[in-house]
Amino acid sequence: MGLRVLAAMSGGVDSAVAAARIAEAGHDVTGVHLALSANPQSHRTGARGCCTVEDSRDARRAADVIGIPFYIWDMAERFQRDVVEDFVAEYAAGRTPNPCLRCNEKIKFEAVLDRALALGFDAVATGHHAKLEDGVLSRSVDQGKDQSYVLGVLTREQLKHAIFPLGHSTKAEVRVEAARRGLTVADKPDSHDICFIADGDTRGFLAKRLGQEPGSIVDQEGAVVGSHEGAYAFTVGQRKGLHIDRPTADGRPRYVLSIEPVSNTVTVGPREALQVSEIVCTRPVWNGPDRFDDLSVQLRAHGEVYGCHFEERDGQVVISLDRPATGVAAGQAAVLYSGDTVIGSATISTAS
Repeated sequence: MGLRVLAAMSGGVDSAVAAARIAEAGHDVTGVHLALSANPQSHRTGARGCCTVEDSRDARRAADVIGIPFYIWDMAERFQRDVVEDFVAEYAAGRTPNPCLRCNEKIKFEAVLDRALALGFDAVATGHHAKLEDGVLSRSVDQGKDQSYVLGVLTREQLKHAIFPLGHSTKAEVRVEAARRGLTVADKPDSHDICFIADGDTRGFLAKRLGQEPGSIVDQEGAVVGSHEGAYAFTVGQRKGLHIDRPTADGRPRYVLSIEPVSNTVTVGPREALQVSEIVCTRPVWNGPDRFDDLSVQLRAHGEVYGCHFEERDGQVVISLDRPATGVAAGQAAVLYSGDTVIGSATISTAS
């Protein structure tokens, strides 16, 4: 007997094919598009942004082709509170958040899943590129499109009610299948960057909400080498856009080493000063198998993978890297893997 499945349909090719596969497998599928903006734009700008009127129409057309019921759920207020306001608050605190990860955690697999289960659905299906077998999350066969990192915050209970139909397919294969099924989104560009900042100007977006707050840019010795209009505009590891007044004696570039929101100070230095070997994390979520080996950690979406080992201390996770990493920013997620299998995740607090 088939499951009752709620298919989250963004209006893109991945979620459309995911819904089509689930329906073809004999499940009772209902499509839902999440309206995440109170004032959606009429059209996307190239591949930037999402959640536009165009996206909702594309999702509805895909549902019609598949032959499944379709609804739009208004999640704008929840998205504003749990994703957008969290994003702004994290930058104001000197951290670098990942809003896609927070959206998966708070919207798609908390608000939506909770509502789906209350309505009698058995599971929520999405177009994420990740494998999920027997409740165990692992990397997609398409390493370039793998999204297991941004799903690493999900709990075992949430994964138990999730379906990711695309984990064994490459993006190219998904597009070919969409065309074969007659889905008009087959060639639609992928959205990228931050969906609620359609023009890609994160600094401008934050400035409108946090205002200008002039401060100093200093070197490792504390000497002032420049100024800024708000420490929130920077992230650890950043090289461009620093507007430093005093160049180094050897002409080497400087990178952001740390951000101190209380003193509103940004510290810069050479690239080698970014190297860290130990990372302390909070809010751990253990969602993988209890026995594992070949341990590694990924520190940002589509970032490099590092061999490591870890231990828990007083509710925190301390990760020791086999080789130094650079540009490790507080607020990002550290997702632990055993081979390609997700073990769990935690939020980066400090690194040294």
